[in-house]
Amino acid sequence: MPQWNGDAHPGDLGQTEWTNSTLQHIAAADYDMLLLPGDLSYADLDQPRWDSYGRLVEPLASARPWMVTEGNHEVEKIPLVERHPFKAYNARWRMPYDAGASPSGSNLYYSFDVAGGAVHVVMLGSYTDYEAGTAQHRWLQGDLAGVDRGKTSFVVALVHAPWYNSNKAHQGEGDGMRDAMEALLFGTRVDAVFAGHVHAYERFARVYGDKEDECGPVYVTIGDGGNREGLAEKYIDPQPKTSVFREASFGHGRLQVVNVTHALWTWHRNEDDEPVVADQAWITSLASNPACKK
Repeated sequence: MPQWNGDAHPGDLGQTEWTNSTLQHIAAADYDMLLLPGDLSYADLDQPRWDSYGRLVEPLASARPWMVTEGNHEVEKIPLVERHPFKAYNARWRMPYDAGASPSGSNLYYSFDVAGGAVHVVMLGSYTDYEAGTAQHRWLQGDLAGVDRGKTSFVVALVHAPWYNSNKAHQGEGDGMRDAMEALLFGTRVDAVFAGHVHAYERFARVYGDKEDECGPVYVTIGDGGNREGLAEKYIDPQPKTSVFREASFGHGRLQVVNVTHALWTWHRNEDDEPVVADQAWITSLASNPACKK
């Protein structure tokens, strides 16, 4: 199996000094691709900020693929005036939604394969329709049904609003999407789900239906790239049993697929201008777990 030499996950990136620190740490690492689960420029209708963001990330985005999905700050819809949201996002960050084996028909959600097809990545849209019967739901169902877990060792998904969250910020905002789609991801044995939105870091155990389940995905919130709104520092107490590690710090994560059975997830905290490893865990492919085979 070709190794996938890591990807960086800095959600809610923005354009601050913390953003610069995160980008410097990512630039110093050896990685194949950057995955960003929404909230890119924080332009919020101030269109020149899309330009400044482009200049900020160009040194990295011109060297390696940046695969992104939209967050709430990409909507940019003026009530009663603007009928079509995501104009700037769709124009400036065109993703390969019409390519590959499973074209989605929308720039707001899509999928692709890496490492010779050994890893399947699903980018989902938290701010477009996702209920059963909608275009995104039908597409996701077909996309996951086409994944051959005999050949695809890892399946990972990205959303913006987290489906599991013990931070007091944005409580419950991903619940509707989780109710609509969690069973689809569980049925295909998706290995990990990465989210942004909450400006902090949190890693959950394998979860399904709000309970630990060895065949559910590992859920990770990584909305700590460097946004201008600051950190979400208040957590629910006591910490839920399903929540393994949580910390309100800026930073970024890295997923390295080492072989057909194991991937190494590492979260780096930005501290004293150095990327400090603060959390690390091995993720074992559910395709290799006999108890999870269907």
